[in-house]
Amino acid sequence: MNTGIFSRGYGFATVVFGLAAVIVYLVMTRVTLAHLADASGVLPFDLRPLGYSPKDAAELLGGLGEAGRRYYLSRQIPLDTLYPALLALTLGSAMCWFGARLPKGRMVVTGISLSVLAAIADYTENLGVALMILGWPDVPDLLVRATSVASIIKAISTTAAVGILIVLAAKWCVRSRRT
Repeated sequence: MNTGIFSRGYGFATVVFGLAAVIVYLVMTRVTLAHLADASGVLPFDLRPLGYSPKDAAELLGGLGEAGRRYYLSRQIPLDTLYPALLALTLGSAMCWFGARLPKGRMVVTGISLSVLAAIADYTENLGVALMILGWPDVPDLLVRATSVASIIKAISTTAAVGILIVLAAKWCVRSRRT
């Protein structure tokens, strides 16, 4: 069990990355994504964990209008360029922090891998959204479907990573009470 300097470092990193991630998340959900939902009358791509069809994409992109699409590219996408890495770093450092206090296991590696997969899927989603906006109104169905798959993978892998973090935290709590 490692409870020394590395463990404290993981805890500090978790707090720093976590605070930064929460700030970016709140700005996105309270400001940029809320603005996009209001402007279009439908949920933005980032808030559709079950994906979307070419028809859904056309409804959103058309409903946004030129100014809304420009806003998506200039406000939401830059914020969502920060968020996936911050979330992955938060989850990964938290898993290492709890994992350093537990017997060796694969859960930490699996959780970190899922966190990285979620970030990659989020960046893929962002690229797809940017390409859809730049290509509007000629957006290939294949691009929409691939971007939708990235959104679904992001949602599933993020949920699984958070689930693993909860299990690790619970194991740590149980173990702490015994000692």
